Amino acid sequence: MSEKPLRILIADDHAIVREGLEAILNTQADFDLVGMATNGMEAIAMADALQPDVILIDLVMPQMDGLAAIQAIRAANLEARILVLTSFADDERVFPAIKAGAMGYLLKDTLRQDLLQAIREVAQGKITLHPEIARRMVREINQPTDRLLDSLTEREMETLTLIAEGLSNQDIAKIMVIHENTVAKYVSALLAKLGLTSRTQAALYAIRNGLAKNK
Repeated sequence: MSEKPLRILIADDHAIVREGLEAILNTQADFDLVGMATNGMEAIAMADALQPDVILIDLVMPQMDGLAAIQAIRAANLEARILVLTSFADDERVFPAIKAGAMGYLLKDTLRQDLLQAIREVAQGKITLHPEIARRMVREINQPTDRLLDSLTEREMETLTLIAEGLSNQDIAKIMVIHENTVAKYVSALLAKLGLTSRTQAALYAIRNGLAKNK
């Protein structure tokens, strides 16, 4: 017996995009377009009712945007496999979408064959990214360690690690056996070097880069 076709849900507020995707998907014998949502709210409801294999979703939609829809869909079903197809490649949209659980991120200039391949890969549980998005991800991963953390002095690095553990300047001063005012100077210096504006940002930055000690 042949395998069942992949059940696909489209979520995009532009009719011309939905119709174009429908025409493309209908050329593939292993694809079954089960629904088309026009906004984030519809996407959530249809994802729950239809349980598609792959959800192809835009990020900018009325009533509820794609990011909020991704978060809601994943909250209801951690196994949901979501592929973003959008016109936007800015970091403010890319990283939150991927952190929310999207397994793929494509731009609408993606070639037809690349889109079809991406849908199949996401259905198999693989990560697939548009080349521009992949470059952004690599830069995001490499930049902090290669450029920014290397700019910190040994004492500033130690201070950053202790901030990540939730310690106050007073506690850090005791551990490092220095004056509290000196800790404040280290904090100001590392924030400036890392391009951050608060201790909270510094703590998150340190945790993301593996600086927080395991307790």
